[in-house]
Amino acid sequence: MKPLIQKVEALDKGHFVRVEWEDGSESHYPCVWLRDSCQCPHCFLRSAGARRLLFEDLDVNIVVKEVTLSDRKKISITWPDEHSSEYEAEWLKKRCFSEKARAEMREDLFLPEHQYWGSDLQLPKMPFEEVLYNDESAYKWLCTLKKVGIMLLTGAAARQGELLKLGHRVGFLRLTFYGPTWQVQDKADANNVAYTTGKLCFHTDYPALQHPPGVQFLHCIKQTSAGGESEVVDGFHVCNKLKEQNPQAYQILSSTAVDYTDVGVDFCEFAVQCKQRIIDVDARGQAVRINYNNATRDTVFDIPAEKVRQFYAALKEFNDLLNSTEHKFTYKLKPGDVVTFDNWRVLHGRQSYQSGAEVTRHLEGAYADWDVVMSRLRLLRKRIRSRD
Repeated sequence: MKPLIQKVEALDKGHFVRVEWEDGSESHYPCVWLRDSCQCPHCFLRSAGARRLLFEDLDVNIVVKEVTLSDRKKISITWPDEHSSEYEAEWLKKRCFSEKARAEMREDLFLPEHQYWGSDLQLPKMPFEEVLYNDESAYKWLCTLKKVGIMLLTGAAARQGELLKLGHRVGFLRLTFYGPTWQVQDKADANNVAYTTGKLCFHTDYPALQHPPGVQFLHCIKQTSAGGESEVVDGFHVCNKLKEQNPQAYQILSSTAVDYTDVGVDFCEFAVQCKQRIIDVDARGQAVRINYNNATRDTVFDIPAEKVRQFYAALKEFNDLLNSTEHKFTYKLKPGDVVTFDNWRVLHGRQSYQSGAEVTRHLEGAYADWDVVMSRLRLLRKRIRSRD
């Protein structure tokens, strides 16, 4: 049911417009926001969905001259300079400033809900081909990726290049110094610890970048018979546990800038340096990104010497929680499996395996940014809803 307006009036000497809805609820809109959001062709470029009105032309103290309910589906406003604006009821309702409406809009735009997990994870699975060619399946995959943080796609061909198809499905892959895709296998003179047969501790990829990739894809092309099991842990779940268990440790890890470095030659020569907090938090103190990779944590540590030991103690507690049996989930990829996961939330690792004369284990990896993935999710949702 589309919303209908019962009554409209100006309040607070014309600084607010009050809309009373047919269901009895009401919304209050600041007039400066209404003028700034005018949808007329002079103020808004509809073909680009972008504001044309220059901010320097906006009077932040503006009041309405007249507001009328032209029909129950829209309101009309005349401003002091005689400029007129119209606002559709549905458009206004979605942008209501009430706490409830703002929460609904956040949910619709960003899908902020998280489903936390530990060793009890039921790893979500879906056929690779379905994701490539079926919109409903692709939408389910991306929603699950956002909510749970991980999904396994099965049945891809056991050859290089399959991740390029996945990149095209979401939009495009993220290019890094290791190339558009990269090969995880035992290499002589490895330029990354992942390119060895040793155990990989829990980590997120690429905290040495100012903006680490949001989503990671790992496609199993060849798997060793013994060892090489994959491990994952829900970093946000562990952060919540740490915050409960030791608030001071949480505060240290979310406020201390740690140096990360990555130097070498691959797609091109690189010398990357960055400072990251191991736990990035939002205004409410909730973890929004984990930046933790012990291999690329620099020996340079730009903090006072007397604070170093307490930092290490906090990190040790966090690391112990990551590795506890109740939190980590272990599985083994088979050729044709593609694991897709949130690199800002899910930390991953690998058990060691034996090196041999030939390559016994081969994964192809790639990254995508959350902006690209969320864009595709919204487009798929719009397409699916338009069919209903």
